[in-house]
Amino acid sequence: MFILAPIGGLCNRIRAINSARVLAEKRGQDLHVIWNVNPELGCPFEELFQPTDAFTLRNIHSKWDPVKLFYQLSSKQIGNEEIRGNRDENGLHEDYCNSLPTRLYIATEEHFFKNPDYSPFTPSKEIRQKADRLLDKAGGRKVGIHIRRTDNKPAISGSSTDAFVRAMEREIAASDDTIFYLATDDPAEEAALRERFGDRIISNTERDLSRNTVSGIRDALVDLICLSETEQIIGSYYSSFTDIAADMHKIPKLIAGQDT
Repeated sequence: MFILAPIGGLCNRIRAINSARVLAEKRGQDLHVIWNVNPELGCPFEELFQPTDAFTLRNIHSKWDPVKLFYQLSSKQIGNEEIRGNRDENGLHEDYCNSLPTRLYIATEEHFFKNPDYSPFTPSKEIRQKADRLLDKAGGRKVGIHIRRTDNKPAISGSSTDAFVRAMEREIAASDDTIFYLATDDPAEEAALRERFGDRIISNTERDLSRNTVSGIRDALVDLICLSETEQIIGSYYSSFTDIAADMHKIPKLIAGQDT
């Protein structure tokens, strides 16, 4: 049996599950996902996505969930450090994969295999409709802007507001019909960019920024979808949200302050 307990926020979980799908296929096993509804992500899977047959999933609400504890006690447990120590840019080392026992429990936020297939993460109809309404507001060339702040210190130091502004001004200079879809967890950043760029900024203005509420995570998924359907993303350094948004539809990505 192969169990994955993805940890962290929405995009960390998506990439961990996608990685585990590759490993499950290599092992010839079905994938079972333990989805912990907790302060990091306070929303059950089915409130976000349509049903999938790519894996089975159990929502839990406590680290003491008896099924989770049984899986942990009856399987080899692997965490972030072991994953990091046994991978390269292509994924987990083959000899390491071959050494793993049949009963396996991985708890991680790491990306340990590339997987371009995001079809298991089809948003619910309500989330899809909300994203469509926001995208319909934008005419012209749409560029996604993802500014991560709050507790992500690498993103704050590596991708400054000035770096975003410079990159956005270059996009306007290159194409005057550029419109920006802005996703940020900092209302002050949004206010500053709206003052500078006016009607070129569109966003989910009624979003809930909480991570531990259903509405907050649903709004985060709306932002992810909207970013992924722009023509290019200018994103934040060291942010899985930026990375997944670009990777979902293979759109160009620039990291403010690094590539700009």
